[in-house]
Amino acid sequence: MNLHPDLTAQIDQIQTFLHQHRRVLVLTGAGLSTASGIPDYRDKDGVRRGRAPIQGPDFRRDVAVQRRYWARSMAGWPVMSKAAPNIGHYALAELEAAGRIDAVITQNVDGLHYRAGSQKVIELHGNIHGVVCLDCRTVHPRDAIQAWLARENPHMVHTGPVDGVVPEARPDGDAELELNGQDFHMPVCAQCGGALQPDVIFFGDNIPAERTARALALADQADALLVVGSSLMVFSGYRFCKLAAAAGKPIAAINLGKTRADELIGLKVEASAVEVLPLLL
Repeated sequence: MNLHPDLTAQIDQIQTFLHQHRRVLVLTGAGLSTASGIPDYRDKDGVRRGRAPIQGPDFRRDVAVQRRYWARSMAGWPVMSKAAPNIGHYALAELEAAGRIDAVITQNVDGLHYRAGSQKVIELHGNIHGVVCLDCRTVHPRDAIQAWLARENPHMVHTGPVDGVVPEARPDGDAELELNGQDFHMPVCAQCGGALQPDVIFFGDNIPAERTARALALADQADALLVVGSSLMVFSGYRFCKLAAAAGKPIAAINLGKTRADELIGLKVEASAVEVLPLLL
């Protein structure tokens, strides 16, 4: 791989950054998983693409919102379910095994860090591969829910474009799809018949207190922060940069485009994670 001299120098600086700090906490975002075929949330200026995200309170209050989500999720799930870890995920797992990084906090819900072999991971926003009952709290495998959806909604099982249009997959595991009428059967809990929600943190919802406490403990124990593939526009990620800066801990970033914390970041490599991370091994 022929790298621009400036990029080579920046990668050397990241190498030095990892060597100088014993406990580096890594914070990852959607930009790490784009090479796995999962779309990113935002463009290089940090502006969110596509429609506004579902709000958790709206989902739980409005059956129409639930129906719209599950129809879109049924259409978009094949992209998420087939996604595999990329060389960036594997590189972070190897860096952890080698003691070069201490832990990973991810804003992603795709589960790819665990599949790549990372051991010390906190999935801040949950994992899309689980579905939780809002009544009895039973967790169901998302693949099982997809099989149910396909069985009960055969008219929505498509092997090709719909009316000449391929539904565009979205980062949350759903797709851009307009649902006409009420002719869609939503899944319910096999245990109690309750309403189901993906086991993720929707916008407008709070991260569970226990998970937040574990993440903050990792941030407190770390002596440096490395941001990978995140614009940090969502406060749940940005807060870790604020905490590191307030504690005088150095921050580095590997990210294409601007971030919300650019003024706090001491070393920034504007390149893709899959281009940089393997070179740090």
